Amino acid sequence: MIWHVYHRSLKARLTDDVWVATDDERIFNEVKGWGGKVMMTRPSHPSGTDRIAEVASRIEAEIIVNVQGDEPMIEPNIIDALVDPLIRREDIGISTPVTRIRDIRELFDPSIAKVVCDRDGRALYFSRSPIPFARDHEIFSKFPEGSKLEGSIETPDLPFLRHIGLYGYRRDILFQFCKLSPSLLEKVEKLEQLRALENGIPILTVKVDYHGISVDTRNDLLIVNDIIGSEDN
Repeated sequence: MIWHVYHRSLKARLTDDVWVATDDERIFNEVKGWGGKVMMTRPSHPSGTDRIAEVASRIEAEIIVNVQGDEPMIEPNIIDALVDPLIRREDIGISTPVTRIRDIRELFDPSIAKVVCDRDGRALYFSRSPIPFARDHEIFSKFPEGSKLEGSIETPDLPFLRHIGLYGYRRDILFQFCKLSPSLLEKVEKLEQLRALENGIPILTVKVDYHGISVDTRNDLLIVNDIIGSEDN
């Protein structure tokens, strides 16, 4: 899985280098074995963001993209989409991708983070609950809590957005973020990105067309293996 993430990331046009950050010797040796760049980090980091900050402190880079190791289907153009606004706009410190939710199950799935944004694409809030909660919209009366959730979502008047867990950081903002204590809403929702919003650090969302699968469960792994196997064939 790490091999796929690493080599897909290498195909991004706007990045200069790719490193694997890990505190696991098995991963370190595996990446070394196939010639990848890898750095051992302290095992005490509370999050992946803190881990990449340690790596960033050791290398020369003004923009850092955090690509999770559980995203073997990541597309290089999404990495470029995150880097581009950080290059062009000095007022942007964090960028992250979002995509439209088209499946009703995703909207009500608490393992999937949803986001609402302002008119300029800056995130207003992230939640594991369906947001915005369109009280009078038929989608919420048609699929009440506890019902069988299936079918597609066709709401051009009210697009629901799914957050994809990649982040682009400006170097100083990354270090600033890691110095902050976990915030109240972050702990309530179990969503680290809320720490930035609660401390007044804006996050620019970048809309992309992406429906890849993060490997969070064994079933996810089986699905991804089938997809990657069919691509290789």
